[in-house]
Amino acid sequence: MKIGVPKESLPGEQRVALTPANVVAIKKISPQIDVLFEQGAGLLAGYPDAEYEAAGATISDRATVYSQANVVLQVQTPGYQHTNAADDLALLSNGQTLIGMMDPLANPAFAQQLAEKNITGLALELVPRITRAQAMDVLSSMGMLAGYKAVLMAASESPRMFPMNMTAAGTLSAARVLVMGAGVAGLQACATAKRLGAIVEAYDVRAAAREQIISVGAKPVELNIDTSSAEGSGGYAQEQSDEFLAAQRAAMQEVMATMDVVITTAAIPGARSPILVTEDMVKAMKAGTVIVDLAAERGGNCELTQQGKTIVAHDVTIIGPENVPSSVAFHASQMFGKNIENLLKLLINDHGELHLDFEDEIVKETVVSYDGEVPQARLRERLGLAPLEAKPQEEAQ
Repeated sequence: MKIGVPKESLPGEQRVALTPANVVAIKKISPQIDVLFEQGAGLLAGYPDAEYEAAGATISDRATVYSQANVVLQVQTPGYQHTNAADDLALLSNGQTLIGMMDPLANPAFAQQLAEKNITGLALELVPRITRAQAMDVLSSMGMLAGYKAVLMAASESPRMFPMNMTAAGTLSAARVLVMGAGVAGLQACATAKRLGAIVEAYDVRAAAREQIISVGAKPVELNIDTSSAEGSGGYAQEQSDEFLAAQRAAMQEVMATMDVVITTAAIPGARSPILVTEDMVKAMKAGTVIVDLAAERGGNCELTQQGKTIVAHDVTIIGPENVPSSVAFHASQMFGKNIENLLKLLINDHGELHLDFEDEIVKETVVSYDGEVPQARLRERLGLAPLEAKPQEEAQ
């Protein structure tokens, strides 16, 4: 079997799907596995071609990688990014397997496109959040990096230092940081801001998040709102009613007025990000406050966020960053590659063949196209397709 890793085609994407260390580990699964890399695929992440060759990979051109690979690995597949999606999709052919981020819940039509080309697709965002799959969870890996980098962005833009300092010129008070959303990104943002010396508070609608917030040195913000139905599947926040969001915003406005930095991380898989910070709330903030909206690519948690831009509104700086993990590409690739490596160890048998066992929960949830069909139940529902009458059979490639 041949595994192909092309260079990411989205402008500005610096990550690569596998590092040299991952190549070494994958080739140990079976001597029948060959790994092909497009020339320069890892260069922007800090992994030169020579390191891949030393690890046992073959360096080739883009057309050869796509034409020879049985399995193609990408960080951003054509389902996830749309800039060069048509070109990338055209390079894939009948019988191949594509593994990477596909944004399947927001873009289920891509799964249907793969099925029509008889391409097997595995969407990494759908890896179930179970203990056995933690080492394959790219969303957690990338979320951790985004939370870390968000704090650095805020510190760079803020007119204040984060730590308290007692100097001959007087005492400098510590910055006050509010993190909204205590998932992986939010908790890492809390921990990073705390390490920089800020006074950190965090809010999440999920009751279970309270202890996690405390564990990273932050103080939970407690609002007098019923949150009993706030947690959905997989540890994500459940989409809330307009009435709930209105009550939440009213209660949070007073809290935000005391903050120097606000970092928002709230995301709903496959849906628009909820508006947590309205324009009226921005107006009530202190001049010089910085908002970093990690949900900008889904519309933003702040009503004024502009995706990919930094703006100033009502004397508040609002940052709407795109593709934050790519800005720390070396470690992002290391983590992404390890997630892929662990998934491949599950999928590849001792003979070096890809084997999809649909009795396995990870396979069942992650495969979005197979044998000309879209087997994933959630995607079929979003596409308006009737449930499949029978499960797909196992296949070795």
